[in-house]
Amino acid sequence: MRIQPSDMIDRLPTQFFATLVAKVNKVIAAGHDVINLGQGNPDLPTPAHIVEELQAAAALPLHHKYPPFSGRLELKQAVAHWYKQEFDVDLDPEEEVAILFGSKTGLVEICQVLMNKGDVALVPDPGYPDYWSGVAVVDGRMVMMPLRAENQFLPDYGQIPQEDLDRAKLMFLNYPNNPTAVNAPFEFYEETIRFARKNEIVVCHDFAYGAISYDGKKPVSFMQVPGAKEVGVEFYTLSKTYNMAGWRVGAMVGNRELVRLINLIQDHYFVSLFGAVQMAAAKAMTESQQCVRDLVAVYEGRRNALFSNLHRIGWQAQPSQGSFFAWLPVPSGFTSVEFSDLLLEKAHVVVAPGNGFGPTGEGYVRAALLSDEARLAEAVRRIEQLGIFAKA
Repeated sequence: MRIQPSDMIDRLPTQFFATLVAKVNKVIAAGHDVINLGQGNPDLPTPAHIVEELQAAAALPLHHKYPPFSGRLELKQAVAHWYKQEFDVDLDPEEEVAILFGSKTGLVEICQVLMNKGDVALVPDPGYPDYWSGVAVVDGRMVMMPLRAENQFLPDYGQIPQEDLDRAKLMFLNYPNNPTAVNAPFEFYEETIRFARKNEIVVCHDFAYGAISYDGKKPVSFMQVPGAKEVGVEFYTLSKTYNMAGWRVGAMVGNRELVRLINLIQDHYFVSLFGAVQMAAAKAMTESQQCVRDLVAVYEGRRNALFSNLHRIGWQAQPSQGSFFAWLPVPSGFTSVEFSDLLLEKAHVVVAPGNGFGPTGEGYVRAALLSDEARLAEAVRRIEQLGIFAKA
């Protein structure tokens, strides 16, 4: 029997990181010591008190049954507590918080509950490639919003054609930003709310790196801005804040109707997360946040080490403001792919080519701060030996 995939499967974009991993694995298989700065997979362990809570909760028969369909109240209350403590945002745990199988799942589901075939989603370019996946699933159309250095890597809403705005149902934003590593100011979100209200576009703010910011500056939550709940939602994940990427737990907060719709579609997919994982996540968000402060200090130290070494060899780039990435301009004479391939083949250093995040990412590569300072310094030393950069 011949298996014929659905049209939706054929629409799905090529998984960018799967292609990158395949290249890297070939070099590793050849016996080389590869320094992988290409992916966003946290390298440090989940804090012990969170693991211990999981272990204790997993032994309770209560959690061996199906949990409540929309998630345990304890975790929703913990999310509301965290938002109040960190950003002075008030959330109704029952109606303004939805529990997700990681925020990536919610970013696809929001397209399913809002978009029909041919509807438009406004997507940052460069941006997280999985925004594209949700739009492809519903057979929607993406309109890219270029993020350029001359505009501080913020979208220029005035450049979007009116005919696209008329068909737009939602817009993805993400600050602290992956891949450009910049933060957005409060005033930008005020402008965004005016723009969304005028054009009746739902704002989907991806706050995955909301705890990771440098130089003593705290990032802005979209939910802090008056009017945010009227026009949109914010997606949050524990993956980065608590090194819980493999735990697959996140939340969507904000607009009550959107929370209701996400819960409705998830009723048809899941019976929520394993209860013990939810209790451990609640512990993470309500206990002392010293582990988060310590983690951010580690990343800031790595950022400083990376950029001081880059500048030493003559590779000039703006230091990251947030996230655990660095957005680095490619030297003249190379495309993003050519340069990343050169670093992999000759220096055995992995970076992600910028055009994998959208056409406007051409001319950059993304590096992750997910190796220790000595390993980052070694990566730069290897790049230096290629003789591409002129020392300052």
